[in-house]
Amino acid sequence: MELSGGAVHSTPDRQPSIWERVPPRNPHFTGREDLLLKLRDGISQVTAVVPEAQPQALQGQGGIGKTQLAIEYAWRYRRHYDVIYWVPAEQRELVPASMAALAPHLGLPPGIGMGIEETAASVKRALERGEPYRRWLVIFDNANQPTDLEDYIPRGSGHVLITSRNTLWTSHGTTLEVSVFDREESVTFLKNRVRREIRDETANTLAEKLGDLPLALEQAGALMFETAMSIDEYIELLDEQTTRLMAANKAEGYPQSMAAAWGLSVHELRRRLPEAIEVLRCCAFFGPEPIPRDVFRRGTQTDTPRIAPILADPLMLTKALSVLGRYALAKIDSATRTITVHRLIQTLLREELNEAEQHDIRHEVHLLLAHSAPRDAEDNNNWKSFEELVPHIVHSNLAECQSPNVREFALDTVRYLYLAGNYPLARTFVEEFIARWTERNGATHADVLVARKHLGNILRGLGMYAAAYENDHANLDQMRAVLGLGHSETLWATNSYGLTLISRGEFHRARELHEELLNSYQECMDPDPANVFRARHNLAIDYSLTSDYARSRDLLQNLLRDLSTARHGVGPRMLLGTYSGLSRAVRLCGDYEMACDLGQDAFDYGRQQLSPDHHQTLLAAKDLSIAKRRLGHLEDALELAEDTHTRLRQLLGEQHPDTLAAAVSRSNAYRMLGNLDRAFALALETVPQYSLVYDSDHPFTHACNGNLAVLHRLRGEPAKARETNQAAVDALVRRLGWPHDYTLSSAVNLQSDLAALGETAAARRLGEETLERLRTLFGADHFLTLSCAGNLALDLRAAGAAEEGDRLLQDTLARYRAQNGSGHPDAVLAARGVRINCDFDPQSI
Repeated sequence: MELSGGAVHSTPDRQPSIWERVPPRNPHFTGREDLLLKLRDGISQVTAVVPEAQPQALQGQGGIGKTQLAIEYAWRYRRHYDVIYWVPAEQRELVPASMAALAPHLGLPPGIGMGIEETAASVKRALERGEPYRRWLVIFDNANQPTDLEDYIPRGSGHVLITSRNTLWTSHGTTLEVSVFDREESVTFLKNRVRREIRDETANTLAEKLGDLPLALEQAGALMFETAMSIDEYIELLDEQTTRLMAANKAEGYPQSMAAAWGLSVHELRRRLPEAIEVLRCCAFFGPEPIPRDVFRRGTQTDTPRIAPILADPLMLTKALSVLGRYALAKIDSATRTITVHRLIQTLLREELNEAEQHDIRHEVHLLLAHSAPRDAEDNNNWKSFEELVPHIVHSNLAECQSPNVREFALDTVRYLYLAGNYPLARTFVEEFIARWTERNGATHADVLVARKHLGNILRGLGMYAAAYENDHANLDQMRAVLGLGHSETLWATNSYGLTLISRGEFHRARELHEELLNSYQECMDPDPANVFRARHNLAIDYSLTSDYARSRDLLQNLLRDLSTARHGVGPRMLLGTYSGLSRAVRLCGDYEMACDLGQDAFDYGRQQLSPDHHQTLLAAKDLSIAKRRLGHLEDALELAEDTHTRLRQLLGEQHPDTLAAAVSRSNAYRMLGNLDRAFALALETVPQYSLVYDSDHPFTHACNGNLAVLHRLRGEPAKARETNQAAVDALVRRLGWPHDYTLSSAVNLQSDLAALGETAAARRLGEETLERLRTLFGADHFLTLSCAGNLALDLRAAGAAEEGDRLLQDTLARYRAQNGSGHPDAVLAARGVRINCDFDPQSI
């Protein structure tokens, strides 16, 4: 039943289509009618006056009832909304994941730990568009700084409600100040909560002593109800308790009335069921977010002297939790199987303990968290469990723990966040662990070195290649010295260092390193299969980057077969990376149709097993777009390239290497469709970034300049094209040598520049040299070889060797027909006597 005033703004009885994460309604909610009406009128007025709904913020000290007011508003006015969604907002880092979890309910791709920022952004955009729901309410509970939420607050046809203790919200929207109960509300609340007749004057006295603080009144009412204690007896005990607390000078940082009421409840609970106090103290060292009930169920085997006897007795644990709920010291949500303790109660519990007791209980919480966590972060079926534990890592001060299994859990969490695509939070956590562990154990401690290995992976995920190299280079030397060359963590770090070498353009050195690494694994007695799989994958990528595409294809095909039958250590991210890599290798071998088929399978797998916005899925989409373009499906290729570029830009930022690679792919698609202006504009914007993200002498930088040179020539600037291509060829010869795809592709384009400038003899000479090199490297039937041959046939004719040119052209067309028929874009151009341009698409690292 609604309280008085609930009929205001009423609508026919209906329920929201989406009702998610809203806490249970407080059956003891009392009063606040004026605030509820102001809130409802304020929201309605704002929506009507401005085109975008402004966030409402509820401000006030802890325990004042802000959250309860928001809960009551959601329940009371739920019939006005199609969507009501609750977002815990105290830890800004966790807000994106909470927003992303709404995605499936809106018909959007799920963000299950993957592509979190982009999924959260897509949720925000869908709400703002009003698709598929226009009437929505999003509640951000216990927000801190306004800047923490600025990227996540939707503006549109719905409403946003924010609870916060921070008065800065007054300048960021309509605000509603929440104070303590007025005296009439306090008296009414006590009568309703105690559920028996009490005199108004006595209730008035108690309310005054408790400062009309709602949380303190709830504690008092719960205790009197559960123990049948009279209000006079409670007041007498409260006076004694308050005096004791004031004498101990423990009121700083929280309301004295709250401390007194809480103290009485704990005292009575200690007398009736002391085990419940131990459980409550344990909860005080978790975060204020919901604690998974299974943390206690799975903690029965931990070395936790205080809590272990209770955890070993399921009936006692159940009884303790039930009593905590009845005494209003914790909220037990049976629907989500979670336990929540108010942050004020947590503070009071912690502050009554001495430093040694705090240390011991906090340590037991660390052990409970570690023991309850899944063991395999690679398996995305475990990610939900990790997600539930993440909010408690900071509040429990996990970084201070030195227990090996706790530190293993800490790094497993970092690994989960990395695999889930939440690179920023992964970096925040691991850098905190490194700092604290270094302070305690020194910079060369094994745990610190392993944590730095993870940091290198995260930095590469963020596209921060220079920082990754600085971290990995020194760390690998230290791991070899401290752990030994054959240690599993050293070998894993060696594998990762190979990727860092790739990011520096040292492709051949990376291949040598990974070949040596696989030899080392073969000498190990019992190597970790997952680490061996990773090394095999990276070696296959090395072969691709050193232009041995057939070898890369064969290695990836064998690896994919083994991954598909492996039972442990293989997650969808690794499988998708290999699947997509095989598609790319097949394309680079020239089988475009098979590349499209494999690429589509990989893309579909990523969307199903991870999400459409996961980093690895978007890389698969990029490769599929390139394969479609090479096959001649230009409109489909461009559509996918545009979508992928947009998503990567939103997910990773404008200057992330993979965003730049997607922009290159998009520019190439525009060029193939004849839209030179858009291709050129995008290339001019993108190509200069490569010297910043990599360096000015990186092979990717030079090869991308080759793309820009092609556009210069097609736009009628052959001299500029020649200058740019000549510089690219010279640099690539120096970095990679002549027998390399990038060098020879640039030479084919330089040949066309020379022809456009009328330097026929030079074009012919370069063409003949390049064709011979391509035949030696790739064979006579490779697409690059055929591109060079088709162009050389034109140069031979122009140089007066028409018969020789005709023979070469006929041979080239016959080879096209034998492979892909006559309808392939390159074959059509060759048959029409039009020069073929070689474009470049950077591989992901």
